Amino acid sequence: MAYYYLMAQLPYLVFEQKPPMSSAAFKDLCTYQLTEADNALMAELSLTQDKDLSEKTGCSFIDEWREWDYCFTINLAKQRAIKLKRDPNSIKETADIHLDILSLIAKAMDELSPLEGETIVDKARWIAIESFTGSEYFDRNHVYAYYLKLLLLERRQFFDTEKGFAEYKSLYASIVESGQESRGELINDRN
Repeated sequence: MAYYYLMAQLPYLVFEQKPPMSSAAFKDLCTYQLTEADNALMAELSLTQDKDLSEKTGCSFIDEWREWDYCFTINLAKQRAIKLKRDPNSIKETADIHLDILSLIAKAMDELSPLEGETIVDKARWIAIESFTGSEYFDRNHVYAYYLKLLLLERRQFFDTEKGFAEYKSLYASIVESGQESRGELINDRN
């Protein structure tokens, strides 16, 4: 089914822009314009894959998105564990890894700041969403892609550079202070 009216009235989304509406408002708008079956499928969409991937939805866009994002998330978690010198084997195994995922993860891990790394992660998700939509702009895949992109834009709104830097300085100060206390105890123990 084509959703000409719905898609024609939506503003174009650009990565890192402020979302023009909330994902909840978009979902409400869709409630009255999508079929009951397509609304039910929209409920399957999220940025966190907590559903069993062996259960297919019957919508290639949603199934491909869920599989890609699950694989991406698991492998990103493994690489972060390795970087933090933790056991990557404690993280669930993934059956399939796409080569593009490995390069995106490597790029995200090379960034100096967590914010830059998260920007790369979100951009990778944005590109993946676009790659699964197909060429029919007014079909349900583009409606679903629009919803996921709104979720990504909302997620980006939570990143506050000043707050993050203040948290970093506080954490760094506590580490330095802890190190100085440990060093002082070590010196006292030697005396």
